[in-house]
Amino acid sequence: MCGIVGIVGRDAVAGQVIEALRRLEYRGYDSAGIATLEHGRLERRRAEGKLANLQLKLIQAPLAGAIGIGHTRWATHGKPNETNAHPHATDRLAVVHNGIIENFRELKRELQAHGIAFETETDTEVVAQAVSHAMAQGLGPVEAVAATLPKLRGAFALGFLFAGRDDLLIGARHGAPLAIGYGEGETYLGSDALALAPFTDEITYLEEGDWAILTREGAEIRDVAGRPVERPRQKIAAQAYRIDKGNHRHFMAKEIHEQPEVVGRTLAHYVNLAEGRVALPEPLPFSFADLTRISITACGTAYYAGLVAKYWFERIARLPVEIDVASEARYREAPLEAGGLTLVISQSGETADTLASLRYAKGQGQHTLGVVNVPTSTIAREASAVLPTLAGPEIGVASTKAFSCQLTVLLCLALHAGRERGVLTAAEERRLVDALITVPGLMAEAVKQEGEIEGLAREIAKARDVLYLGRGTAYPMALEGALKLKEISYIHAEGYAAGELKHGPIALIDESVPVIVIAPHDAIFEKTVSNMQEVAARGGRIILVGDAKGAAEAGLDTLATLTMPDLDPVVAPIVYAVPIQLIAYHTAVFMGKDVDQPRNLAKSVTVE
Repeated sequence: MCGIVGIVGRDAVAGQVIEALRRLEYRGYDSAGIATLEHGRLERRRAEGKLANLQLKLIQAPLAGAIGIGHTRWATHGKPNETNAHPHATDRLAVVHNGIIENFRELKRELQAHGIAFETETDTEVVAQAVSHAMAQGLGPVEAVAATLPKLRGAFALGFLFAGRDDLLIGARHGAPLAIGYGEGETYLGSDALALAPFTDEITYLEEGDWAILTREGAEIRDVAGRPVERPRQKIAAQAYRIDKGNHRHFMAKEIHEQPEVVGRTLAHYVNLAEGRVALPEPLPFSFADLTRISITACGTAYYAGLVAKYWFERIARLPVEIDVASEARYREAPLEAGGLTLVISQSGETADTLASLRYAKGQGQHTLGVVNVPTSTIAREASAVLPTLAGPEIGVASTKAFSCQLTVLLCLALHAGRERGVLTAAEERRLVDALITVPGLMAEAVKQEGEIEGLAREIAKARDVLYLGRGTAYPMALEGALKLKEISYIHAEGYAAGELKHGPIALIDESVPVIVIAPHDAIFEKTVSNMQEVAARGGRIILVGDAKGAAEAGLDTLATLTMPDLDPVVAPIVYAVPIQLIAYHTAVFMGKDVDQPRNLAKSVTVE
């Protein structure tokens, strides 16, 4: 969740850029920078640490340019130092970037083959050098960006500033948000409307794949194919900037769409993307090599994240896992081995039952590890160690981005455990890390199913009961899908392990019951197909959430097939979170429910 700001102004913009970046500090960052044009020349000021350090540099060496870009960086590729801070630049352009370029190694090798030298450890420099190289071949700035964008894979937002062009900025988004603001003879670019609030109340949100050419007269927006398109301008009341929904009707929708960005940010905190290995930010006070089992405890959606993690720890690290809902764990008084590990998961870090379970584990002499979204919370303070999820503030009661970030942290932790226990080779770790790097981009692709899901929701809304089925890690995702639908639409829904179908749930199936089958094409896919055939034989209406290969092999008539991108089955739960969240969201919206504040529920459960 880095912050991007760009201004095509009439007077010196450095102060405005700093003001906008300050409004993005809530996203977290470890360095900051600004670039402007000074008499047509690119000038940069960058600093490690907080904005105050950057402001000190601007006092010492002011910038007077009337066009500029700024950035607050959360380190992904490369250490959080001044060299790796944004903007990155060549003699032709400067660029700021939010997200991850998945194929940066491949692009870097291609550019190095042309004799281009790199100065930083970042993936962002690849973008700067690629556009600069295209310009060296005779393309203008707009044409060079148009030629480069299709080569980039991943989830990203970009802002470009060009030497000698004091009336041109270019912005682009793919899986990470970007907004345009309009003023009198000025145009603005920002990661969210909050950054632009001091300057304008008129905003256009770029849609997925859009890129925009900004001048003082306004902005020309083009779609992913390069065709000029019109996107609506929105008037935003000043108070709306306090907690911004962007161009979404509900916070839940915004938070679903933020997932490629926040998962990328979380990945950057736990993975050395350049080396292809997990690198936890701080050493843990125990070694996984010394453990004989893990106890996991959590509530609600966090419990289902823990249930997915059970599969990962047992498969990847060969470490047995016992998991309980916290409200049972705290009273069950299970014997816990001194020196063992209890892992607790909570979005708020204040969940009463989970906190009580943590305290019980500490009383048994266990190490405790908290996975939380609020690093100042009680669980974070009381656990032996804490792994933050970095999802940012989550306003919607039904957890979405916090859940996907929990999964991301837990998979990274399972890889770390496998390496520490000597059961995960370096080659296999790199393969799985490479799969993890693709997740933000894959989530952005999954969001593209939203139009079809919105239509499907109208059918689901007619149902009185809905079943969710899955095997392996898709089983906890079936449980989570059912919970989401219950939470916000109030339709009765149940999740089952697909192999349990014949042990009772099949009695519920008839033509009035939608059956949502979560089925990535993995080693047990054929078994899931058998269960789907049993449903079809009884008139059940199947909604398949799977990939194209699986849908073709299943060969069944379905009410709908939501085609997910091809991926490594290990990371499927993180990507498949998107469609199950969108199914619940659009069903509830169609039914007119209060999506962000469903009845009887609270965001943080701090009492029994």
